[in-house]
Amino acid sequence: MYWINGIEQRSISVGDRAVQFGDGCFTTAWVKTGEVQHLDEHIARLQNATSSLLMPACDWPGLRSEMQSAAAGHDEAVLKVILSRGEGGRGYSALGAQGPTRIISVSGYPQHYHQWRTEGIELALSPIALARSSQFAGLKHLNRLEQVMIRMHLDKTTAQEALVVDTAGMLVECCAANLFWRKGRQVFTPSLAHSGVAGIMRQRIISVLQQSVDFSVEEVSETPQTLSDAQEVIVCNALMPILSVKKIENWHYNDPQLLDFLTPYCL
Repeated sequence: MYWINGIEQRSISVGDRAVQFGDGCFTTAWVKTGEVQHLDEHIARLQNATSSLLMPACDWPGLRSEMQSAAAGHDEAVLKVILSRGEGGRGYSALGAQGPTRIISVSGYPQHYHQWRTEGIELALSPIALARSSQFAGLKHLNRLEQVMIRMHLDKTTAQEALVVDTAGMLVECCAANLFWRKGRQVFTPSLAHSGVAGIMRQRIISVLQQSVDFSVEEVSETPQTLSDAQEVIVCNALMPILSVKKIENWHYNDPQLLDFLTPYCL
């Protein structure tokens, strides 16, 4: 099901800047028992992204209401919100754009996530590196060609997710998830200062660990080699929401202390 500017429909103008330039942002939320999980965080993410992209103000209470209405009646589903700058402007110029355009969709929940939470997953090192751009780092903007290419290469492997570095060779994230690893009681996650998406579940996990007396957490710039002596690796996003990694290339992990600690805060 799709709604565009509050009207149930599937068509958007070819002149919309989302179509012409990928000019916008989005977020993807887990719907459980008719409720959008972490709704406040999803709204805050969109507010931050539209502000960073200098997009026109959105009717945030109205968008929240539309999201809640779209989620109602679904036991478990995926709700996606796209905000574009709208239609208008000349070439790259946004002068005269009529936005924002609000696109909401609801689709089925990926049932394999339930299996992955039980069995764990494997990561494959992606040959596609993310470009560095501190201006857009952290934002979930509509320009996702890198992720499309990462996914195309991942689909040629037997792994369930990709391990992704940037053009400097530093760990960033997965294709559609954020990354954490544990060494003893120290937990690490890649810095997103230059590239990557600052996921809602990533921020939740960082907040939980910062308040924990059992673990510490640090954002770091490291190459994949740092995972060779990790005791545990996990990945997360708003839908999974947290998974144990059993294998990366020739490295194996089977000590889910961090996963067990975080699960009550994430599910």
